Amino acid sequence: MLNKPIYLDCQATTPMDERVYEAMKPYFCDRFGNPGSPHQYGWETAAAIKQARNLIAEAINASSEEILFTSGATEANNLAIKGVAEAYLNKGKHIITVTTEHSAVLSPCQYLESLGFEITYLPVQTNGLLDLDQLEKAIKPTTILVSVMAANNEIGVIQPLKEIGAICRQHQVLFHTDAAQAISKIPLDVNDLQIDLMSLTAHKIYGPKGIGALYVRQQGQKVRLATQLHGGGQEQNLRSGTLAVPQIIGFAKALELGIQAMETENQRLLQLRNQLWQSLESLPGIHLNGDFQHRLAGNLNFSIEGVDISSLLAALTPKIALSSGSACASASRKPSHVLQALGRDRQLALNSLRLGIGRFNTQQEIDFVVEQLPVVINSLRKANHWQPLVIKRN
Repeated sequence: MLNKPIYLDCQATTPMDERVYEAMKPYFCDRFGNPGSPHQYGWETAAAIKQARNLIAEAINASSEEILFTSGATEANNLAIKGVAEAYLNKGKHIITVTTEHSAVLSPCQYLESLGFEITYLPVQTNGLLDLDQLEKAIKPTTILVSVMAANNEIGVIQPLKEIGAICRQHQVLFHTDAAQAISKIPLDVNDLQIDLMSLTAHKIYGPKGIGALYVRQQGQKVRLATQLHGGGQEQNLRSGTLAVPQIIGFAKALELGIQAMETENQRLLQLRNQLWQSLESLPGIHLNGDFQHRLAGNLNFSIEGVDISSLLAALTPKIALSSGSACASASRKPSHVLQALGRDRQLALNSLRLGIGRFNTQQEIDFVVEQLPVVINSLRKANHWQPLVIKRN
């Protein structure tokens, strides 16, 4: 075993790929110019930014002028939601989202509610998928935006983006998706899916932290946004601030590598994930959270009866690094709003584990987890004198 625990928390963040780091290195010391400066140093970094923007745009079948750089997906979500809300006040003040969204979507929506906007929070089915009929029925003449996450950060469930996009386009409502977890893991074509705004980030795809992007449709039905960050007028006056050149270069490189390896990597991750689940599903009192088929290849989320999750994490942490629920709230010991939306009771929502398998996990590591995890669960259950509920049949 290595000195550090096996890392299985890739939905929280990913280690940077060394190839990404190598691409970034020249832009810290040698090519340090401000891309807005009118001289060789600025022109050099401006050219690198242009190339990176083109690469990111091509990855989602967009044009380069439709990519705005942000500090991450949280800022991109805020710019999309608040920017649309302010820009389309003359049309209406109704926004639709989903109860299982990340807090970076739910919190801006709650903020807008405090300003008098009407927000509809759609429920999900027990498998985590949105009911498309409910979505269509929720749309009103005053609806300006639908925001649905592409792939959930806790349970990995992938929403039917193409069908959602078609419904929104039919009703002339803008469609925003938080694709932080989905980019480079599933194909994302903004034109085929009829997406109007898409939030992205680099640190979920083996790139640097502190950099993200917002796709804003300019072709056909052009999307208007109200500026949320005023200043020097960078990023088409929509997101002021000196561009983080090294991070942008790293973001583009990470996305390029991810797109190239998507198919083969998904096959490898599926094999490892299925091996993990097969070692657990035969245990009593283990409940899979979210649809098994329509989910990210590297995600496994389940609830465990008869075990205090804090004790389980404490027992595992020296050897295996994983989390319970979202990394943004896992230390709060509040039940996951995502799992409660699926119908899990408070205790099962608390007693959940999220295993995020990634690029650098090996077969040997997964074999070790397969061996250890059931042993630790059974040991804690024995200490708690837990017995599975036996249902008597007539």
